[in-house]
Amino acid sequence: MIESKKRWRMERPDDQIVQHLKEALNLPTVSAKLLASRGFSDVNKTKAFLHMDESSMHDPFLLHDMDKAVERIKKAIADEEMILVYGDYDADGVTSTSVMMTALQQLNANVMFAIPNRFVDGYGPSERLFKEAFEDGVSLIITVDNGISGINEIQLAKELGMDVIVTDHHEAGEILPPADAIIHPRHPLGSYPFGELAGVGVAFKVAHALLGEVPKELLELVAIGTIADLVSLHDENRYFVQAGIKQLRMSKRPAIKALCQIAGTEQNQINEETIGFMFGPRINALGRLADAGPGVDMFLTTDSVEAASLAKVLDTHNKERQGIVSQMTEEAIAMVESGDIGKNPLVIVVAKEGWNPGVVGIVASRLVEKYYRPTIVLGLDSEKGIAKGSARSIEGFHLYNELAKNRDILPHFGGHPMAAGMTLPLEKVTDLRTRLLEQAEQSLTEEDLLPVQQIDISINLEEIDLSTIESLKQLGPFGMDFPKPMYCIENVNISSMRKIGANQNHVKMELADGPLTLDAVGFSKGHLADEMTPGVAVSFIGDLQINEWNGRKKPQFMIEDAKTDEWQLYDIRGIRQVNRWHQMILPDNTLYLAFHQSTVHHFQSLLNADIKLISKAQSLPDAKPYIVLLDIPEQEEVLENVLTHVQPKRIYAHFYAPESTYFEGMPSRDHFKWYYGFLAKRPSFDLQQHAKDLAKHKGWSESTLFFMTEVFFDLGFVKINSGRIDLQETVDKRDLAESTIYQMREKKMQLEQKLLYAPYMELRQWFDARLAEQTVPEEEQVWI
Repeated sequence: MIESKKRWRMERPDDQIVQHLKEALNLPTVSAKLLASRGFSDVNKTKAFLHMDESSMHDPFLLHDMDKAVERIKKAIADEEMILVYGDYDADGVTSTSVMMTALQQLNANVMFAIPNRFVDGYGPSERLFKEAFEDGVSLIITVDNGISGINEIQLAKELGMDVIVTDHHEAGEILPPADAIIHPRHPLGSYPFGELAGVGVAFKVAHALLGEVPKELLELVAIGTIADLVSLHDENRYFVQAGIKQLRMSKRPAIKALCQIAGTEQNQINEETIGFMFGPRINALGRLADAGPGVDMFLTTDSVEAASLAKVLDTHNKERQGIVSQMTEEAIAMVESGDIGKNPLVIVVAKEGWNPGVVGIVASRLVEKYYRPTIVLGLDSEKGIAKGSARSIEGFHLYNELAKNRDILPHFGGHPMAAGMTLPLEKVTDLRTRLLEQAEQSLTEEDLLPVQQIDISINLEEIDLSTIESLKQLGPFGMDFPKPMYCIENVNISSMRKIGANQNHVKMELADGPLTLDAVGFSKGHLADEMTPGVAVSFIGDLQINEWNGRKKPQFMIEDAKTDEWQLYDIRGIRQVNRWHQMILPDNTLYLAFHQSTVHHFQSLLNADIKLISKAQSLPDAKPYIVLLDIPEQEEVLENVLTHVQPKRIYAHFYAPESTYFEGMPSRDHFKWYYGFLAKRPSFDLQQHAKDLAKHKGWSESTLFFMTEVFFDLGFVKINSGRIDLQETVDKRDLAESTIYQMREKKMQLEQKLLYAPYMELRQWFDARLAEQTVPEEEQVWI
């Protein structure tokens, strides 16, 4: 048995819908199955989703107040007013600012930009920066990716005599700011057909309306901000990203070339993962640690040298951010492991003086990934007397609702079911931890504490080829609400397997289903090589990729997780070095069993484990899922009783045998005949004294002599007195096979042949037969 690391949830799409999509849209089976599993059934809607173009965009003037915003901006340009584009410090905010700045510069506006500092100004509109803008002669402020919650700050701007246009996508409160125009895809008075635009998407709509045409050259920035802000990749957003990636691959913008160079990626290979894992973190790093302004400067510059220099600044900050995150994560893990916040807490709340508030969310995510527990990471500020941080949650624990139960000690918090931010007094941190632990005990089940992995579809090896994988790429871009697919390959065999990598911590294998095979690789999955055994059908989940090596392309499966419900046999026979096999066994789930006291003595000092001695007179041990069979019993039935009682999921067969009865063999009848004749010629024979000489004379082992003597005694042919052997004067003729001693040796030889010397598959079949007898469904069992 191999247990999966997560709870697998797999979709089983309707076969009729799959066939319909496949035929109507000329799709490979896997693509049709994937779309069907994600809710697509209508051919026209699916076709529109797959083949988006400029017509997929909505009229920007459908946005509430767009006409008012455009009119006011054009008046400012005509009157040569000073305009301030007020952005945000994340990647969405930086690209939003860059888009708005570019559009206004193209219209020859008198424009500058400002981005708040996370540590000085906090999130959103800043009274400090608005006052500075007024002093600089600004008469119109355009917020991008923020502003909807800046009621007081925008009121101040109005009182100072400035006009304000808000463009934002964040959740609006019950009261809207007193702005001159509010451009928001979910404006309560609006009816825009798509409400999930990122901040950069809203800025792009304003740019479109201002310019009177689609500014296609800005789509590359829209794609970056949209992916980095993790908004839904449906409707317009899907088109923005799709078209933006195409634009990025051939962009002449110095910033894009500089980002590719600093990230070590080819520009013509840019995709959503490049943006999400290479570009986005570097842009975000600025605002997490310092001023995000250089990010806007990088996107706006036409000088390649300046762009390269600014990209290096981003990269330096990103490396610094990575170091800070690593250090904070290590410190947080140490707190958890030390037990200072409780032993195996259901909710993790860690706090420390000096932790950077710009990365606490990342650290919280790391801890959730490691422990799969709702987690809050707080930076403590003793001067201000506050704790400020971020939280991440798991399914089954609605973070916002659970925090809301503690409003009396949480004066400032906000978020949604899976993430939140908060500020609270220092002295209330312990109270918050205690309360959340109590709440978790009431709401979380044991199943909730096992991570969930959503699986799209099950696929067969016959469905996987290069053309299928290429066609799957056409379903992208993948992201929020349309994630990268997770595939399941069910019940396949492993035809070959080996560990790879300098530290042997990765695994490469070949999956087989009849004559069909598929290469598979598992990074950081080297442990699977120790858990997989021959002849067991295993299910895998992961991703499909194309592996190109020396000009040759092959399909390849990237393993994310694996499991099998079949019991497994681990053949560790003949491995004398105990540490070679003992280290791969989980001691908490394992029984170490021996059938001879001598075996217990032999392994007692070698194994740091409790060894159970099994005998007829002793009750069987408590069952555990795994067993190690250290030796072989005298009788087959004893082992069968153990299997019946324990019903193991894993069997480690070591079968230590210092002396082999099987190889020593059974003395022939001629051996017995000669030995009987030898004894008959003597009135008495001292076996203890002369066994060694007689064995040497005949070329037998001493144990053979003692065994034959025991058989004669068992049959009543001889008497034994203090090591001396005397023939009985009158005995009935009896066959050697009538001796219990003889029968036991025969059985032991047969058992050694079955267990100790049988090939692996024969040994597995022996266990299979006995375990199968005990796994008959209850309704089919006959009870006596």
